[in-house]
Amino acid sequence: MQAPILHTIQDQQIWLSAARVMYWENKKILIVSDTHFGKTGHFRKNGIVVPQNVYKEDLQRFFDQYNQFKPAEILVIGDFFHSSANKELDLFIKWRKDIDQLPITLVRGNHDILKDTWYQEANIRIVDGIYTVDNFSFVHDPSAIDDNGQYYFCGHVHPGIVMRNGVCQSLSFPCFFFDQQKCILPAFSKFSGLKMMRPKKSDNVFVITDTHVIKA
Repeated sequence: MQAPILHTIQDQQIWLSAARVMYWENKKILIVSDTHFGKTGHFRKNGIVVPQNVYKEDLQRFFDQYNQFKPAEILVIGDFFHSSANKELDLFIKWRKDIDQLPITLVRGNHDILKDTWYQEANIRIVDGIYTVDNFSFVHDPSAIDDNGQYYFCGHVHPGIVMRNGVCQSLSFPCFFFDQQKCILPAFSKFSGLKMMRPKKSDNVFVITDTHVIKA
């Protein structure tokens, strides 16, 4: 996999990884959104056959990014877990116990419906609404952004971009989407759909393939 590439916002260094995470170097915070851990188990529980290796691969990629960046904190911008607790979450808890001193903050998303006691036992700090660190603010849904002069980081949308090769050929990819007010992170989970974005000339879009991040 290609090494992360640097994008600077307000003199802050943000590293963008093809593993669908970003690393805020100045604060040593690993930022991710829409991991949807437990989603495949939720589907299987409801009679929809989804291979369990989909979840295991996502979880392993999450662990690998932690090992690569060695962050001082992990910040999840919503939809950390997909629904009610199921056996898939046991693998996450096992890993969490190995690094129980690492701060993990979750800005709650619409799918984060586990009981508060579960988050407490997993040592995950919950923030409802908008979470602010210096000049950056974090909120799950971009529609909840306040016009307060802060630069925002959001999830929820699962942004994608269409790349065309000639007149009749096109491919869709997840992306990091930056405009003047906000960044929308890609869904970390590969078991997710895409909302196609329509960037303006002033926007910065970084296309994510399986191995690379490419400035569009």
